[in-house]
Amino acid sequence: MEAPNPDFMREAIRLSIEKMQAGHGGPFGAVVVKDGVIIARGFNQVTSTNDPTCHAEVDAIRKACTTLGTFQLDGCDLYTSCEPCPMCLGAIYWARPRRVFYGNTKQDAAAAGFDDQFIYDEIQKPLEQRRIRMIELLRDESKQGFEAWAAHETKTNY
Repeated sequence: MEAPNPDFMREAIRLSIEKMQAGHGGPFGAVVVKDGVIIARGFNQVTSTNDPTCHAEVDAIRKACTTLGTFQLDGCDLYTSCEPCPMCLGAIYWARPRRVFYGNTKQDAAAAGFDDQFIYDEIQKPLEQRRIRMIELLRDESKQGFEAWAAHETKTNY
């Protein structure tokens, strides 16, 4: 397996600064690389789009999957200017890239005002103890969707 390429990380860092200074959002950038070529660039756009899910990694993953025409990033590497937050980490695991390289740590992010520790803490709590109430509703009716999925002959498992 090839070694990490510092130039790809430098591009993620460049995006993080350039797009933040342009008013798109926080200082986060990411690139997806396949076969030694950047196939997607992403940057934080939370404040400019009013979309709390538009983090750099999610943006780059969406663009890379569109470019590749698939919902998985087999054989790809993700370079991101910061250790992924819990949401981005989930997206990364769903996309299944080969490797993730990051610059800043989550501690560096917290020191800059981007502290996600409360989310890590909330995930570990039982549902009834979480800050945002989680309330089960219409479970039996909801199961119809999973039953239809199980019976669907041309489904694509993921």
